[in-house]
Amino acid sequence: MTETVYTVTGMTCEHCVKAVTEEIGNVDGVESVAVDLPTGAVTVVSAAALSDEAVRAAVDEAGYQVA
Repeated sequence: MTETVYTVTGMTCEHCVKAVTEEIGNVDGVESVAVDLPTGAVTVVSAAALSDEAVRAAVDEAGYQVA
């Protein structure tokens, strides 16, 4: 298992958290996603190391950006 923490900007509410969680959760290999709204920290646990590009694309699809 691999755990990676990303900082996502632009999230302001629980809807934002849900959107980011769902999009990252759809990336192949992702086991779990935990979002800390006040800090913007998004912890992603995966079976193997993920491509940063795949995570960035998922966050972008949700309408936010990885800092």
